[in-house]
Amino acid sequence: MSKNSGSVKTGAERAPHRSLLYADGFADWEIDRPWIGVVNSQNGIIPGHNHLDALAQAVKYGIYASGGFPIEFPTIGVCDGIAMNHRGMKYSLPSRELVKDTIEVMTEAHGFDALVMITNCDKITPGMAMSALEINIPAIILSGGPMLPGDYRGRRTDLSTIFEGVGKSMSGEMTREDLSEMERSVCPTCGSCAGMFTANTMNCVLEALGLALPGNGTIPAVYSDRIRLAKETGRAIMRLLEKNIRPRDIVTPEAVDNAIAVDVALGGSTNTCLHIPAIAHFAGFDVPLSRIDEISRRTPHVCSMSPGGKYFIVDLHKAGGIPALMSRLAEKDLVSVSPATATGLSVAENIAAISGPPVKDSEVIRPLDNPFHAEGGLAILYGNIAPAGAVVKQSAVLPEMMRHEGPARVFDGEESAYRAISSGSIKKGDVVVIINEGPKGGPGMREMLQPTASLAGLGLDSSVALLTDGRFSGASRGAAIGHISPEAASGGPVGLIREGDIIDIDIPARKVSLRVPDDELAKRAQASVPALKPTGSQFLERYREFVTSGAEGAVLRHIDAKKSD
Repeated sequence: MSKNSGSVKTGAERAPHRSLLYADGFADWEIDRPWIGVVNSQNGIIPGHNHLDALAQAVKYGIYASGGFPIEFPTIGVCDGIAMNHRGMKYSLPSRELVKDTIEVMTEAHGFDALVMITNCDKITPGMAMSALEINIPAIILSGGPMLPGDYRGRRTDLSTIFEGVGKSMSGEMTREDLSEMERSVCPTCGSCAGMFTANTMNCVLEALGLALPGNGTIPAVYSDRIRLAKETGRAIMRLLEKNIRPRDIVTPEAVDNAIAVDVALGGSTNTCLHIPAIAHFAGFDVPLSRIDEISRRTPHVCSMSPGGKYFIVDLHKAGGIPALMSRLAEKDLVSVSPATATGLSVAENIAAISGPPVKDSEVIRPLDNPFHAEGGLAILYGNIAPAGAVVKQSAVLPEMMRHEGPARVFDGEESAYRAISSGSIKKGDVVVIINEGPKGGPGMREMLQPTASLAGLGLDSSVALLTDGRFSGASRGAAIGHISPEAASGGPVGLIREGDIIDIDIPARKVSLRVPDDELAKRAQASVPALKPTGSQFLERYREFVTSGAEGAVLRHIDAKKSD
């Protein structure tokens, strides 16, 4: 798509353009070098992003040292934790498309030759990957790294701890003073939240995919190794430019399978079921939900990370990180070692470059014959509620909830469900159903961390399931089944569930069903007219008009496809 900087700076007819570049203070020798766009998503409100200026500077050092001219520009970022449980979450997933679009605008308008994209958190990282593939000039993604775990009275903690603490305070298990002490301890440093939530999952996924250098997913934000990684990223982009290795050369179906295998071996966030298909879409091929389930069935869950397990990202880093995990999966050909990566080397060559034994701690990264679970972390369920699929992080579900049946408690939107949970109206055995929170119905497919964490904090995660056409935070745990497609706003059968209907859940069998006869569902469908709630936002209305289903990655339909409807 993109031309190169020569179209902006070369020839007599570009004298006006060069005048403007001189106004920036650029020297001739700088202008003559390859132009490397350094996309910096730094801002002052996201703890995963407020330190990114230091990484951007280090990246620019690496680019300068290798003969390039770094030119920095910004993009936006939403903090999902701060946006959680209120109107702000409607903007989180749509922001992914804005991140993608702003990078395209800046790159195409100014003719950059290559890109380094500096990110960290939930929607910024996949948005950058989608843009890299759409523009398809040499590009590397660098994350800001995870924060360290907190400490609350001798217990290691992260953001999910405080969300669940709210539920414990509602039940009387914690006092308000306890909660206040906890909230000051769980997020002790800058960086993306310390567990295997969406941000860290995606940063590990992009490393496995080959779009980021080894260490990208796990080196803590506050370690000096992160600065060195940034400098090396600046050097590496110049090697990719010299060899003309582009994102679509790296992101192949084989590489995507590797990324999925790493994701499910880690027990990563359900949000990858949106982002991996969306990334593949811009690489030019489809990744159906069934492919994710197929890989998860054959890949053991060997890393038990928070929120479902006791380990944090820093533990994974000390155990060898993603290269060590990939070396372990390669033992039984669960990943391919042939794909190219951003190092300019293959997966096999990256593994071979590891100093000493790849796996430094066999409890954090378990052997394949001694996994935490025989299957990977994600499962795709189908049934008369979800004919196009639904997603659950099975590695974070208690054994007693892998199969469950109970009466539906139906709520139109997250707020009413949360009020019922916090007031004590939800009882053991219930199945909480939250509708009209899908990509179109929400709009924006809000995350439901507050309801799931409150259920866990109240001790109901062992007896209550939650179903929604919305989605969950990577910090959610429990029998939380999301991404139900088609969504209620598109006429999906999840919108036909009535209070008291019995719902059957069988995760091992990949089933989620409503115990209502087909003819009764047909009658309900005839009488049902999905209604879209007004948003009060032109941006959200535009998003709603073009967004596809969660089963398709919630990407936006192309305008030409829309016209042909």
